[in-house]
Amino acid sequence: MENIQIKIDNSNLMRLIGPNITKDESDILIKNNSLDSENKNSVKRRKLDKDSHNDSISKNNKPKDLDDVIYYFEDGLRKVKPYYYEYQAFAKGRWLGRSIFDIFCTEFRDRSRDYYAYAIETGLITINEKIVTKEKIVKNQDIIGHKIHRHEPPVTADPIKLISMENDLIVIDKPGSVPVHPSGRYRHNTVLHILQKEFGFSNLYTLNRLDRLTSGIMFLSTNKEKAQEFEQLMQERKIHKEYLCRVIGEFPTGDVRCDKPIMTVSHKLGLNVVHPKGKPCTTIFRRESYNGRTSVVKCIPITGRTHQIRVHLQYLGYVIGNDPLYNHHVWGQQKGKGGIDEVSTKSVINNLINEGINQEECLVLNLPTKQNSDITTNKSLGKCEECTIPNFPDPKPDQLFIWLHALKYEVSGCKYETQLPYWAKDDFDGDINIK
Repeated sequence: MENIQIKIDNSNLMRLIGPNITKDESDILIKNNSLDSENKNSVKRRKLDKDSHNDSISKNNKPKDLDDVIYYFEDGLRKVKPYYYEYQAFAKGRWLGRSIFDIFCTEFRDRSRDYYAYAIETGLITINEKIVTKEKIVKNQDIIGHKIHRHEPPVTADPIKLISMENDLIVIDKPGSVPVHPSGRYRHNTVLHILQKEFGFSNLYTLNRLDRLTSGIMFLSTNKEKAQEFEQLMQERKIHKEYLCRVIGEFPTGDVRCDKPIMTVSHKLGLNVVHPKGKPCTTIFRRESYNGRTSVVKCIPITGRTHQIRVHLQYLGYVIGNDPLYNHHVWGQQKGKGGIDEVSTKSVINNLINEGINQEECLVLNLPTKQNSDITTNKSLGKCEECTIPNFPDPKPDQLFIWLHALKYEVSGCKYETQLPYWAKDDFDGDINIK
């Protein structure tokens, strides 16, 4: 692999550099730009959270800093060399008339006052791309900038496989653990950036959605019209989909149909449950095999709601064995079988939050939670020399995904299929210790 060096403004890196982005900070981000980007003024300002692409058809221009990113592989993981990155935001209304130093000290408490004083003095924190003093008052339409040192979570080293690429339609086999779009702590360790980096795509439209933890068939296109045609087929339910999963227990034989509506009850957790006020939802299940502990089940989603398969399986009493969210102990002994009431739902949400679970990590990444937060003070872990972020231990590759795989798609008379994931084969024994 070519040894590409990241360009850094050494005058701004004399001591400790900024922290990883926090959730509060990500909520107000409008523009993002690499430290070595040229023509900063030409970049459109937009909220970073919009990069998660809420629309099913999304355009993605090649980021300017992608040429400089360094991927490397270690112990079955794909990693990104930490890099410097600038975030910018329009000043919020409550910031107006306050000093830049006061704003950072009170709004973003993850770093010390000494750090913020240093960051302002050295130009890591700017107003309208200019170095200012701590006493500088923030005014309406000011753009606040903050350059930080980013550490992205690792993903599996399994490659993204190209299944088909014709007529402006790209079909891939996505590994579990790789998010599709840049969002939160993920930027370059995403499907879009990996495809752009390794296959040279400059514009991609995502056509179907797969959760980060889910593997299997994904469709993309370099043609907007093709993307719109695909979206229309999805809306008209003219696309046949088949998934595979491995669930705890002996799933019934014959077709099992679940028509329970689903509703999002916590956007922070990305948590969904069966609820009478939810959106209409239908999944058909069919057992493929049973090994005495777990069952491999074929899933045919008729609709396409978020976490539909996972939630319907939980309702039926057969959770995906390694699902960190819907097979969590906070659901009780029955793990949410048959649904739960409003009071229990609130209790589940509160307990998940109290244990430090969030939508991004969801217990799969081996990062500290409130239950083991003392890891952040463990000196044996060491810290990043640039930004003092603790060097958390790497997760194992099999911790990074769930046993849910998009196996087959039929679109306009064309059939696309991946190979069976290893956990769906008859000789799989990785479920022995699953509860």
